[in-house]
Amino acid sequence: MANRTIDSFFKKRRLEPSGSGETPCPLRDSSPKHQTKKFCRAESLEFDISSIERDPGMRKSIWKYLEHQRDEVRRAYIKFGPYQHELPSESMVIDKKGRRFLFSWYKLFPDWLEFSPTKNATFCLPCSFFSKPTDRFGSMAFTTSGFRSWKKINDGKNCVFLNHIGKDPNSSHKVAMQCYHDLRNSLQHLDKIIEKQNSEQVAKNRLQLQVSIDAAKWCAFQAVAFRGHDESLDSNNRGNFIELINYVSSYNEKVATVVLDNAPQNASYTSPTIQKEILSIWSSKIQKYIRKEISDSKFSILVDDAQDRSKREQMAIVLRFVDKQDYIRERFFDIVHVHETNSLTLKKEICDVLSRHNHSVQNIRGQGYDGDRNMHGEWNGLQAIFIQECPYAYYIHCFAHRLQLTLVATSQEVIPMEQFLTYLSLLINLISSSCKRVDQLRVARATRIAELIAIDELETGRGQNQIEYEDICSVLIDVINYGNTSTQRSEIDRVYDFMTSFDFVLVMHMMRDILGFEQVLSQALQCKSQDILNALKLVSVTKDRLQSNRDNGWNELFTNVKTFCDARNIEMPDMNVIYKAGRGRIRKQNDPITMEHHYRIDVFLAMVDSQILEMKNRLKEDVIELLILSSALHPKDNFQAFNIEQICQLANKFYLADFTDQEKLHLRTQLELF
Repeated sequence: MANRTIDSFFKKRRLEPSGSGETPCPLRDSSPKHQTKKFCRAESLEFDISSIERDPGMRKSIWKYLEHQRDEVRRAYIKFGPYQHELPSESMVIDKKGRRFLFSWYKLFPDWLEFSPTKNATFCLPCSFFSKPTDRFGSMAFTTSGFRSWKKINDGKNCVFLNHIGKDPNSSHKVAMQCYHDLRNSLQHLDKIIEKQNSEQVAKNRLQLQVSIDAAKWCAFQAVAFRGHDESLDSNNRGNFIELINYVSSYNEKVATVVLDNAPQNASYTSPTIQKEILSIWSSKIQKYIRKEISDSKFSILVDDAQDRSKREQMAIVLRFVDKQDYIRERFFDIVHVHETNSLTLKKEICDVLSRHNHSVQNIRGQGYDGDRNMHGEWNGLQAIFIQECPYAYYIHCFAHRLQLTLVATSQEVIPMEQFLTYLSLLINLISSSCKRVDQLRVARATRIAELIAIDELETGRGQNQIEYEDICSVLIDVINYGNTSTQRSEIDRVYDFMTSFDFVLVMHMMRDILGFEQVLSQALQCKSQDILNALKLVSVTKDRLQSNRDNGWNELFTNVKTFCDARNIEMPDMNVIYKAGRGRIRKQNDPITMEHHYRIDVFLAMVDSQILEMKNRLKEDVIELLILSSALHPKDNFQAFNIEQICQLANKFYLADFTDQEKLHLRTQLELF
């Protein structure tokens, strides 16, 4: 095969002679003297070149020859080239508009354009011999019937000759031209041609696919949308994926020749299906890598669910583990669409994901979810169901998130606090929804700061001067007086009345004290450098401060509130009069209380007690003990917190089944040697 040439590949097989010993050779000329059929012996590979009909309008279709004769006929015509005979101008046929074939067109398309004087039509030599006839309209214009609509030629980009050639590298004309040139160059070796074409095509395919992969990788890492709302060819923005490929191709000619418009129509590698397939392959490879990292070691699961833009409930699964180099890793492992968010459904989906990658549920040693009831419920929550199957999969809720939930729970239990947050939310929406009001607030604040600095009643410095109570009130008064609509003025007037009430000021000062404690704690818990032991100490300190504030904080709070109200002409209630419950509230008539009792007991103590109770419920003692014992393994400062007693207690109390009796006996000795 290495020495086989195209010439030998197309060599005709020996034909069986007919009864006369001769085979008709239907190549003929249009002149009368050549109207009779010529004959050539079947054994002969030679044709009478002089008998070939050159006029394309008169020659016989290549597909009417016997199959073993066609290549020899093609060679004969290729040897002469396109029929580009020029006639005198007076001999040319002119249509009704005075248009005719122009011989100057030969120079524009010298490799294929032919003209038939007998039919007054143009033909394409390569397509006539290599393009099979079809039933598609217009497909025979340049092969059999000829083309003679001259007005469609000088039509710019719509020139019929250019349209015949086509823009697609795999157009029928270009394929025919390639076959035409290959057969003409009979000295090339067939196997080398095929090998070269195959290797070049493979390289082009790989480059084309690599560009699509790189574009998908960029979009994924930058977290941008792949598709656009209009990806049609005439769109100004076809989406990030296609626009990125187009941008890259503008800087690289090799890329430009294989992507988008120059790519094969059946293999462009830019469809949404291809994009999803590329992402799916990456996802599978990453999951296999994570599985290899974890191996058969213990791990924890972190799960959260949320709705996406299409209103589909999605559950994200993150695995936390210690790798072979003793580094703690958190890997995003999978995202799953769930039809329901009850605990049993979530548990089934999580187990399906783990089992699909050969992870055992028995190796789970920790769970981390949000504070929803379906997640953290003590009896039917997701964490409780996993603990039933794996008793060492301890549930640890994010401390910073727990502090937020304690405030939410308290606001739902204490009516004055719920009212305060409702009006505060309404106030924020009323101001932030208008650029004009935001600007007014800034101007009012800047004016007030300048006045206070001028009389030495305000210190300057970064973070010292935030927007305050008076500035907000001044903006509200301005809207009440000059608002656009009566509805708007009425709504803001209602907010202003509540803001300038004693109830609002009291709760505002209480919230400031409570949030002051928890803000410090929340920032500390979210700090990456904060170790577990110090974080737990801060939790304990916060509880103590809340308890101290409950026991001794009322008098100081009331004094601060009174000073605030006096400075701003806010009416103070008489604390010694009998408190009258509002409409709809029921209180026993034989048990009257004073206003002081109501604000101190029903508001202040109720709010602080609720906060303390929520912290105790959400920061359970067994969880705190587990974290304290685990802190003995913290590698910070060269294992400064290392404690043999705590580690042994951790193994014996919380991970009893992970150690055999013999391992427990040797554990202390090994820790002492360590």
